[in-house]
Amino acid sequence: MAFSMHSHSGQFCPGHAKDSLETIVQTAISSGMISFALTEHMPRLSDSDLYPEEISAGDSISALLPRHSAFLAEASRLRTKYASQIPLLIGFEGEWIRPSYAPLIHELAQDPRVDYFIGSVHHVHEVPIDYDAAFYAKAREISGGSEEKLFEDYFDEQYEMLRALKPRVVGHFDLIRLLSEEPDRDLRQWKGVWEKVKRNLAMVVQQGGLLEINSSALRKGLKEPYPGRWICEEFLGQGGKLTLSDDSHGVAHVGTNFGRAVEFLEGLGVRELWLLEPGKKEEKTAGLRSVPLKEVKQGVEKIRVD
Repeated sequence: MAFSMHSHSGQFCPGHAKDSLETIVQTAISSGMISFALTEHMPRLSDSDLYPEEISAGDSISALLPRHSAFLAEASRLRTKYASQIPLLIGFEGEWIRPSYAPLIHELAQDPRVDYFIGSVHHVHEVPIDYDAAFYAKAREISGGSEEKLFEDYFDEQYEMLRALKPRVVGHFDLIRLLSEEPDRDLRQWKGVWEKVKRNLAMVVQQGGLLEINSSALRKGLKEPYPGRWICEEFLGQGGKLTLSDDSHGVAHVGTNFGRAVEFLEGLGVRELWLLEPGKKEEKTAGLRSVPLKEVKQGVEKIRVD
């Protein structure tokens, strides 16, 4: 009973991911997944927010909203076409670059085809912190040259995102560690950072959000998924609920490292994960159900992609 709450395609994230949305859905089906979420990146508001590969490809902000509309149309077609084989959730990954993005995210979430959105932070001081070392260094410099202060700023921006958006799923909670000097650092070593971590986790619990165990960290060389062990333990201790994501960027990533993610969860003593389900037409929000970890493990063993 494997599933993923977070994915991307090359069709609607060109230059960032690979493969068509339908091919990715077909891969999820052939992998035996019981549910799969389609969550392309949301459109952005300013040309200054474009990534280098988008600029090189000649993209402009004017192309992004029509692309998002095309994504929702195609996702809806696929949901109907493959309804007898797999439940597909339709959503998007929010981009909290600055507070002015909140109204757009809320507006996009009101589309009746959208089941939920992922609340993510990829920027600090409006600078990408997971793109490359140069951008990460720029963000750190704006934070005064201190990596500890950069982490504090990241979690402060995440807190503002949580307060403003109340996302059903929180994406890669500690993404900030990817390009840091010690990606597997125990954040409890930084008192100020850890206090902000605990504050943010409490907000997620209060809002009833799900924290994703995101296996993409493993394919990027980290020792543990997002979020790391100490954050997961704190979150679970506060009564938080976990879900599972591969954050795939193409068919090659579907279910990748789920085996290691399950081992990680077993080591935490986790016995269940939580899954959003497409809501009924008369309902305005996706449903929520528990899936025993042992059943997830059985499904992951059938994927055999690790």
